Amino acid sequence: MIRRCAKNEFEHIYAIINDGAHAYNGVIPADCWAEPYMRVDELQHEIDAGVMFWCSEEGGALCAVMGLQNVRDVTLIRHAYVLSAYQRQGIGAQLLSHLRTLARSPILIGTWAAALWAIRFYEKHGFRVVGPKQKEYLLERYWNVPERQAEVSVVLADSAWQEPKAEDRASHAKVGFHFCLTDEPSQVQEVFCGGRDVTSHFALIPIRQRRVATTQEK
Repeated sequence: MIRRCAKNEFEHIYAIINDGAHAYNGVIPADCWAEPYMRVDELQHEIDAGVMFWCSEEGGALCAVMGLQNVRDVTLIRHAYVLSAYQRQGIGAQLLSHLRTLARSPILIGTWAAALWAIRFYEKHGFRVVGPKQKEYLLERYWNVPERQAEVSVVLADSAWQEPKAEDRASHAKVGFHFCLTDEPSQVQEVFCGGRDVTSHFALIPIRQRRVATTQEK
């Protein structure tokens, strides 16, 4: 049975991730491996960041988990793991198929470049590995991972993903901020980022005089 994980199943999620992740030990670079693979605080951070875990249940016990996270205009498949004793039984495929029905935007998946079995698994289900430049762009835009992890990872995309044109990638690399502030302290009138109104995303800024500033960040 596939269902959404309950809040009180945190320890089960934690256990499944760290059991399934042992497949990476000795495969991924040694400086990327840790024991446990994912700490309790790291898992909690992922949940707080919006990762929604789904699970597969066999005989009343959880045997696999897979996360779904909506980030901007895409859906990420996160932290897909099956207990060692239940691997190669089609459980991961069933979970992936179910989560794909829930996605309302193109799906992206990140995994280790050395985890060839994982890459083949996703390719078998219609995902494709994007090129190096596209990977770098996607990891920076949709993930928050250490630089070292990004170096030794790949990103796969489903058929709904449309690769941005070069000029679109450049517009994300250089982001212009245009502030229109009132004379009143602690009040922002308008904030534009790359031509988009993002006023609601900014805290009120205590500036007592009107000014217009434009900055660019590479």
